[in-house]
Amino acid sequence: MIHYFDTIPSAHRALILAGGIAFFWLVEGGIPLVRFGYNKWKHAGINLFFTLTTIIINFAFATIIVMGSDWAVQQQFGLLPLTGLMGWAQLILGLLLLDLVGAYFIHWIEHKIKVLWRFHMVHHADTMVDTTTANRHHPGESVFRAIFTLMGVLICGAPMWLVMIYQSMSALLSQFNHANIRLPKGLDKAISFFIVSPDMHKIHHHIERPQTDSNYGNIFSIWDRLFGTFNYTPIEQIRFGLDVLPDETTGDMRFQLGIPFNRTIKTDE
Repeated sequence: MIHYFDTIPSAHRALILAGGIAFFWLVEGGIPLVRFGYNKWKHAGINLFFTLTTIIINFAFATIIVMGSDWAVQQQFGLLPLTGLMGWAQLILGLLLLDLVGAYFIHWIEHKIKVLWRFHMVHHADTMVDTTTANRHHPGESVFRAIFTLMGVLICGAPMWLVMIYQSMSALLSQFNHANIRLPKGLDKAISFFIVSPDMHKIHHHIERPQTDSNYGNIFSIWDRLFGTFNYTPIEQIRFGLDVLPDETTGDMRFQLGIPFNRTIKTDE
């Protein structure tokens, strides 16, 4: 496994991303949480555009991340070398730390700093959350997230095989927890004690606070529980979108790209 992810071809990474979207897209058709009655392809169009821009930015940062990882490994820099852990213990601790810095922490910051929130609003603007929403990030936000991924790699001292496993898991589990699927409540709750479940993350996409400012996790649910940002609201009470944006703007590409620079849009209520 280490050898495979240490040398994983770009085509395989693209297949993981596309395969995840295709799989959960099909599952959504069979057990939808919400029957939106929308044109699924039309809705996916803008989200797939933002997915493409995210891929381009991530590839642009890939060389820097590889260089950072190689330097950290060579210099024995970071928390993982300090622990001396190997094998599964190194994998689990590394995934936890990368998820903390590269997903939870930057996500929390985006909700607290107004400049960053303006870019993140594009993700929350989707009023019909499904698996394609997972990578609906403004290009500016994709840059912020790539920087924090690099920070996570350096703080961890993570080798590239670990980074690739983390990024693959992050992509698939983000598609999973955004997917418009209805799981048995007991199963969803059980899952949410370990990883972020669909119902748990849908609460984060509620139109109003305090739900919007909760459940920041992407892979592991431990961080929300540890830092007091976990929220449970019955899924039947959840309505997607933002109360500061008209619902009809969700599919307007020009409007969405301009949100960070549109000073007529309120950032608080």
